Amino acid sequence: MKTFNVGALRQAMGELRLNGASDLVQRTLAQHGLSLPGQQAGFQPPFAAPAARAPADPVPPGATLTSDRFACAAGSRDYLAYVPASADKGIRGMVVMLHGCTQDPADFARGTGMNALAEEHRLVALYPHQSRGENAQSCWNWFSAGDQRRGRGEPEILAQMTLDLASRHDVPRDRIFVAGLSAGAAMAVILGQTHPDVFAAVGAHSGLPFGAARDVPSAFAAMSGQGAPEAPGRRDAVPTPTIVFHGSADRTVHPLNGDRIAGATLAAGPVQTMLDKQTGTAGTRRFTRETTTLPDGRVLLDHWRIDGLGHAWSGGKPGGSYTDPQGPDASAEMVRFFLAQGQATN
Repeated sequence: MKTFNVGALRQAMGELRLNGASDLVQRTLAQHGLSLPGQQAGFQPPFAAPAARAPADPVPPGATLTSDRFACAAGSRDYLAYVPASADKGIRGMVVMLHGCTQDPADFARGTGMNALAEEHRLVALYPHQSRGENAQSCWNWFSAGDQRRGRGEPEILAQMTLDLASRHDVPRDRIFVAGLSAGAAMAVILGQTHPDVFAAVGAHSGLPFGAARDVPSAFAAMSGQGAPEAPGRRDAVPTPTIVFHGSADRTVHPLNGDRIAGATLAAGPVQTMLDKQTGTAGTRRFTRETTTLPDGRVLLDHWRIDGLGHAWSGGKPGGSYTDPQGPDASAEMVRFFLAQGQATN
């Protein structure tokens, strides 16, 4: 098997978009003897989901799960929104959940178990839907230059959708958070930079850093751990509080990308911080956790590295795609991190 070569890939792909037909991607790569890390030539699409999916989770009495469409000047997208039965006691916040490639909102909700956490903690859960009309593999277009800036493209659609739903459910403006898996995590990181006035914190699972790619070849390079994102110390960077999960055995998005998300978060923050490092085991997965705290006691970064975890949601539910029930519960840890925002520990 030949190793990944960006130059050869650029020539092979030509003008082919990442959202082009997967069969064409397969044939083009195979003709040049190329393959992604951990894949043989003739690979299946790297985000292919299981053929059969579990039925939708039941909605508790008093809760609502609504399917709707949002439109603004930047464009439109469908979404699912979960409002817990516990909302009558007052909404504490909102979590926007961005699915990965080939997934959909219902699948992502099942796999992450976020609706149950939303019920427990009185959160609204919003699941935007990337359609195949916008990307043939239903990926958020994190690699497109037009979808990495405020005021346009997918970041603006998602931010305006979030604000619209938040206003209708009286969500506190400083308690809105965003999380995602893979391409969804990459878009969540983008939102943390383009709309820090909307999103108070970011959860990135198996994702990529801001500015990691500008086109298709650089997207594949970034996924393989090659290339480099925009300088993490750039003057316009925002130190958005971030929790990062990444598996050491991820062959779709190289674990180096989790380190880069963490590095960019720290580089944008103050010079004086306190680092705490822990190791432990959850299920059969060992993990390393590094927590970076600001001088006032607030946590800026919570970085989890999970040994042996592939391209899957840590501690996820078996009813959804791209989940691994072993290891720390990423959903619960993200909600804990989100709800602690704004609270000093000293």
